[in-house]
Amino acid sequence: MGSIEKTIPLLTPYKMGKFQLSHRVVLAPLTRQRSYGNVPQPHAILYYSQRTTKGGFLITEATGVSDTAQGYPDTPGIWTKEQVEAWKPIVDAVHAKGGIFFCQIWHVGRVSNTGFQPNGQAPISSTDKSLTPQIRSNGIDEAQFSPPRRLKTEEIPQIVNDFRIAARNAIEAGFDGVEIHGAHGYLIDQFMKDHVNDRTDEYGGTLENRCRFALEIVEAVVNEIGADRVGIRLSPFASYMESGDSDPKALGLYMAKSLNKYDILYCHMVEPRMKLVGQKLETPHSLLPMRKAFKGTFIAVGGYVEEDGNKAIAENYADLVAYGRWFLANPDLPRRFELGAPLNKYDRETFYISDPVRGYVDYPFLESSTDVSS
Repeated sequence: MGSIEKTIPLLTPYKMGKFQLSHRVVLAPLTRQRSYGNVPQPHAILYYSQRTTKGGFLITEATGVSDTAQGYPDTPGIWTKEQVEAWKPIVDAVHAKGGIFFCQIWHVGRVSNTGFQPNGQAPISSTDKSLTPQIRSNGIDEAQFSPPRRLKTEEIPQIVNDFRIAARNAIEAGFDGVEIHGAHGYLIDQFMKDHVNDRTDEYGGTLENRCRFALEIVEAVVNEIGADRVGIRLSPFASYMESGDSDPKALGLYMAKSLNKYDILYCHMVEPRMKLVGQKLETPHSLLPMRKAFKGTFIAVGGYVEEDGNKAIAENYADLVAYGRWFLANPDLPRRFELGAPLNKYDRETFYISDPVRGYVDYPFLESSTDVSS
């Protein structure tokens, strides 16, 4: 008891498909809004490489698949040649330190306004129902959303194709794979959740119809880059951006089972407690049915601290655990877990500012000698 030799579950190796991971601590996708003009910037080289360990698994911030996919200032894209070229040195820096790097590809759907859309057009969605204004993370500013335009049935294949091309571009940029962003009230989630999707065509109504869009994207991306390079993030329990569902357990289970058909690498699922950061699970093992149903690697995320991350691995509740805010504030998070060292506190005020240093690459390491660019 208490021996320093005891195994730390989060720090045990794991084989994820063809990728040999040295530990189970994943860098979760985190929007940082420092990609000026939707082009990744050189300062991201340091940001990601700081958080890279040999055999560590990192997922990029959400990255737009097209010029209609935008809803926030200065988020990166991967639909132009310039963006692909800008990603290359960032990917190279992660690979130089032995990391495995996936690009999260997304479309915000109705979480946008005409100011972000080409030619000032309406954002697209599964619906024409508007989002109510939302208070931003600073607790002061209010985000305004334009009434969306419901996608016509015949337009949907083009959006699926945007995800396919984005996946191909990600591989061209050197990424090891992609994570399809199907969570948190963005476009794919707007199709899956019955609080949003009010369609009467083959993409609306039944659970199977509402999940059709997501699974068509999965199929297209798998056919383009291979199933062994594809993951997906889902949040069946979340109602973020007014995207709730009347039966989230059924939704999560249906998706987990359906994904097996495509033999994708992993499913990354968000706990119901997403907003209860650092608190105990209110509904322990809520993802267990999905974990048991899905045949690939299962990643859990949502307010985990070290203790319950270790518990999740030890009890086989998840294969990997993703950390967002704590990894943001502690670039050497796995090392801190290894040593039982205290964690830096994150500064919420700097999550989404444009400063290329403050709250981005200036969080201290345990030893200053390790705080260097690679």
